[in-house]
Amino acid sequence: MAKDDDVPPPAASSEFHPVLGVTNIKNTISLILDREKVQYSNWVELFECHAHSFNVLDHIDPYTPKPTDISEALWKHLDSIVKQWIYGTVSHDLLQTILCRGDSAHQLWNKLKGIFQHNKNTRAVYLENKFTTLHLNNFSVVNAYCTHLKVLADQLANVDQQVTEQKLVLRLVAGLVNTDFDIVATMIQQTDPLPTFENARNRLLAEEERRSHDTSGSHNAFFAQPPQPVAPQPNHQPAQPPRNPGSGGRGGGDRGRSRGRGRGRGRGRGNTNGNNNGQQHA
Repeated sequence: MAKDDDVPPPAASSEFHPVLGVTNIKNTISLILDREKVQYSNWVELFECHAHSFNVLDHIDPYTPKPTDISEALWKHLDSIVKQWIYGTVSHDLLQTILCRGDSAHQLWNKLKGIFQHNKNTRAVYLENKFTTLHLNNFSVVNAYCTHLKVLADQLANVDQQVTEQKLVLRLVAGLVNTDFDIVATMIQQTDPLPTFENARNRLLAEEERRSHDTSGSHNAFFAQPPQPVAPQPNHQPAQPPRNPGSGGRGGGDRGRSRGRGRGRGRGRGNTNGNNNGQQHA
């Protein structure tokens, strides 16, 4: 008679599911959900897309019907894997917040949703203020400025404050006032219709690259040229025509001629008087 300890374990299920072949969720979902960066909407998009492609969307979306062609045991197995995906793509702080023994993947999903959509109005005021005061001077490069502006727009969308494409472009231009990109900003805002955000970003990046090349080219040209030898100057100077001291230009010549004429006339008159005196004595 066989004892209870001798009962063989149940045979492994022959059911297979594509989820069982996923080894590293971070290869597909590269974003780590974080309280500070608040990439919730982007993270949700990536996670839902991944779950849908592997046919496990029902584990986080109550409106997706549960499949009927798999066993309950396999469904629970898949739910544990989806939980691992959530744990592996959130920050350590969020992990400590949502971690609870026995919760399903859907319960974890709702916890995260509540964290990022709690107190929407207060958060919307805070984000709107950051969005409208953002300026290029706070960043070292144009791309960092554009990226942060787009992140703020996404955060506003998370709290039901959608930022239109036109508003995003105008806000991008407004943050360029009193910078080296004033001319490009003026060209963008005068374009009718306004370019897309990505088009405007590309214009700014092209201008930034052009400026960097101009600066580096001028710098290289300044240091690349070897010093030119100075030709020796001859010791002798070309002979200069003599000049009357104290006289110069046409005015000096006129004065010279005036003195000459004056002396000539004076001597002539003197001789004439002498002759006349002589004639009288005679």
